[in-house]
Amino acid sequence: MRGTGGGWASVLFLALLVAGAFLPLAVIALPGAGAELAGTLGDPVVWRSLRFTLVQAALSTALSLAFAIPVAAAFYEFRRFPGRDLILRLFALPLALPQIVAVLAIVGLYGERGVVSQLAESAGAGFPSIYGLIGILIAHVFFNMPLAVRVVLGGLAAMPSEYDRLSHQLGMDFRARFRHVVWPFMRPALMSAASLIFMLCVTSFTVVLTLGGGPRATTLEVAIYQALTFDFDIARAVLLAIVQIAVTAAAFAMLARAGGEVSAGLSVGALRPFAVRRTASGRMLAAATILIGGAFVALPFAVIVWRGISADLPALFAQASFRRALATSLALGTLAAITAVALALLLATGMARAAAARRFRGEASRSELIFGQASSLILVVPPVVIAAGWFISIRRFADVYAMAPVMVVTINAAMAVPFAIRLLLPAVRSAAERYDRLCLMLGLAGIARFRLVTWPVARRALMLAFAFSLALSLGDLGVIAIFGSQEVQTLPYLILQRMGSYRTQDAAGLALILCAMTMALMMIADRAGSDAHVRERSAQ
Repeated sequence: MRGTGGGWASVLFLALLVAGAFLPLAVIALPGAGAELAGTLGDPVVWRSLRFTLVQAALSTALSLAFAIPVAAAFYEFRRFPGRDLILRLFALPLALPQIVAVLAIVGLYGERGVVSQLAESAGAGFPSIYGLIGILIAHVFFNMPLAVRVVLGGLAAMPSEYDRLSHQLGMDFRARFRHVVWPFMRPALMSAASLIFMLCVTSFTVVLTLGGGPRATTLEVAIYQALTFDFDIARAVLLAIVQIAVTAAAFAMLARAGGEVSAGLSVGALRPFAVRRTASGRMLAAATILIGGAFVALPFAVIVWRGISADLPALFAQASFRRALATSLALGTLAAITAVALALLLATGMARAAAARRFRGEASRSELIFGQASSLILVVPPVVIAAGWFISIRRFADVYAMAPVMVVTINAAMAVPFAIRLLLPAVRSAAERYDRLCLMLGLAGIARFRLVTWPVARRALMLAFAFSLALSLGDLGVIAIFGSQEVQTLPYLILQRMGSYRTQDAAGLALILCAMTMALMMIADRAGSDAHVRERSAQ
């Protein structure tokens, strides 16, 4: 099909990268190795890790939704709440906040010497240890409750304004409105959010590594990391990877069945203001709910700033290890973001060309479906599993630590593709519909077409995708945790090392720097996405 060669090249790249997760199976299948793999089937570590993975994901999902429902309902009831847009932008920040930074903030809030735990002790009440299931659940709710709120508000934005007006004309109270008007639109969004959150928690690595990691609090991905770095048990790592892929595939199938997508929550539709007087008590309850939800999300950021400023930042900047880690993070993150945007652009272009070719047939072609599903490969096979597969395979032929930059760039790029393609696809389709025939008549193709046609039309979307991809790459710890060494260190890896050596002040200062970098990128991305959403609504 004309013009889809780049899309097929992107599919091949992603397929080969993901295939690395399965290469160790061929190594294990060598004579005598199969028996070793079969012998690990009775390993209690494997099944204990599987059980904890499912339990913590289910509990995290349930708690995130339980807190998200009242907050989303409060936003619905009090649409003119002062600072509503500011709080929703705050709710977008955990999407790109590095998990290692959030862990430090949560420990500072709820740890043994944290603000909340000290307040509880002063009130005569004890506070459970943050290390273990309790801390993992708190961290997951911090990340996923705001995501669920944004997904639910996106569903409520599709509600016709007549429903709201009619409910007030009929004199419905809040319970009746919630049951007959709000809930039918909230329920599908909740199902989508639940499946998405469950999948994210199943693949959670950094939170469990830092707050869990013990025999009773180890997920499959953390067990893979421990099997490779501490025990060097290849057979166990391979079996854990197989189980992890099966669990993630099931979670992704559940997400697809619920109609969700991994990039949900990047933008929120605006609820239509409706000038109807609500009771003072209802407004106060809605305001209190919104403020409590906002405080839960804002407090960790306040702790990050407070503890980071308390660190000796000039001394940190003077350290050669920090400068090397910063330079490495920026270099690898930029390369990963460029690669992610290029892969997503090729896939989006392939989808647009394939859609144009079947414009008068109605049904999507096989190539269009393949391009659309290629970016989802990284969801079925998580980055830590891919990194583990390539680690096991490369060590038989070369120095795995020398390949660290290549693996970090490629895997982090693949991790960002599902987000980048969602941001690029509308702009690429618009450019194809408007200029494809003209470019064909003028013979414009390749770099010339990108410079003269694609870039002017899709410039904002490309910059947005780059900013979001760079923020994700800067904060990733999963791949570098396996391939990292003294020669190749990123800021998250350096923070993990400082935490392990009890240099918490240094870790707090590094966390503030990393947080400032990623949050600046995320705010730019969210601002651009909101502006684009407003323009789309105005055009309609």
